Amino acid sequence: MKKETKYHLGIEVDKLTNSIVNTISGDSFATQVLPLKKEDLKNVTKKTGWIFSWASEFKLIDRSLFKLTILDNPKIIQGLASISDFKDHYYLHLIESAPFNLGKNKLYEGVPGNLFAFTCKTSWDKGYQGFVSFTSKTKLIAHYEKSLGATHVGSHKMVIFPHEALKLINKYYPNK
Repeated sequence: MKKETKYHLGIEVDKLTNSIVNTISGDSFATQVLPLKKEDLKNVTKKTGWIFSWASEFKLIDRSLFKLTILDNPKIIQGLASISDFKDHYYLHLIESAPFNLGKNKLYEGVPGNLFAFTCKTSWDKGYQGFVSFTSKTKLIAHYEKSLGATHVGSHKMVIFPHEALKLINKYYPNK
């Protein structure tokens, strides 16, 4: 059996948008979140600038991996998330923006918020009222409280409760 991994999320939520926004033009692009497929793994490696080993994460049987893409450009992955169904909420193990969406010169804003909102919506659709938990790096606890409305419940554990989950869902999925 594969060794379980435990991550402390260290991604900053740059901006809550209703999609993703090009930092150069300011144009907004509709997105979709799809299951990550095995053939996608060749494009999300450390060699191509990704921080985490998504191939290792893909092998873990308790995880579901998803990719964020622009609606009309599904081949370019904007970000990735790894989640698990804990039968009363979803746990967000890992989230990462594409290398070109990091730092001062990032191409798109809104990727992390989009993936958090997707996880909340997945939880809502499953009947869990949008409950999502995750483990944060210490320095980002206050950031997640402010940007996502997440609640620090002790140690490094964070929870997005239904009221805040609905805000995220409605921001990214207004017609759903």
